[in-house]
Amino acid sequence: MIGFAPVTRWADAGEVPPPYRPDAIWPRARTVVTFGAPMLLPLVDSTPSIHHQELYDTVNRLLDDLAYRLSVWLLDRGHGAVNLARDGYGSLEALLKERFGAFSHVMAGKYAGLGTLGVSHNLVTPEYGPRLRLASVFTDVALPGDPLLDEDVCNGCGVCVRLCPASALAPRKDALLAELDKDACTRHHIVLRDEKRWPCGVCIKVCPIGRDRAVFGGLKTKDYLGERAALAADPGDPRYAGLVHLRRHGSLGDCLS
Repeated sequence: MIGFAPVTRWADAGEVPPPYRPDAIWPRARTVVTFGAPMLLPLVDSTPSIHHQELYDTVNRLLDDLAYRLSVWLLDRGHGAVNLARDGYGSLEALLKERFGAFSHVMAGKYAGLGTLGVSHNLVTPEYGPRLRLASVFTDVALPGDPLLDEDVCNGCGVCVRLCPASALAPRKDALLAELDKDACTRHHIVLRDEKRWPCGVCIKVCPIGRDRAVFGGLKTKDYLGERAALAADPGDPRYAGLVHLRRHGSLGDCLS
């Protein structure tokens, strides 16, 4: 997935504080190119597991490589371009100290027309729901922007709120986006990291949106809602047998959750 956003969209929307806008970070920026690569649902379903972690790392490496290659491709043709790291923090402890990255690829994805923000603060796309990773390239080339999506892709079902293992999401009556306790989310990730099976990803796993679900099939919302209780009652429940198998190998955590 790829989309183009003129930097003026940040100021026009007024959602992102000025220091976090692309032309504040690099004043020559005129266009942000944002692209995403999907996280494969059957492995996302295994989270927390080393297999989900390896998928996450693989997709991140691909995005960083693509962003750098695109920047150099533009440079070789006489155009300024810079790529930013797709996460932008050195450790989870650093994220506790400073809760924001220098630049939001999620907001860039929204302004590039790839999707809209969901309850869980992820970018939600028609193709993959929130199951994709994002990277961006700033360039001094002025390019036309892709059309923005005019309707929320997220349906507001709130399954991500109900199943967040850190209880980091709280629904709001005045907005689609939930209140996000970033400290609780980050501290949960520290536990998973130490167990060699991070990131969490439950909010992207349980989201019912995305055409990838029609391709992969698999678990339904009722299965996600009942997963913890079902495995506590019967660790061999056949609905989750493959996922338990993936969780059992390669990490230090509980294979049932």
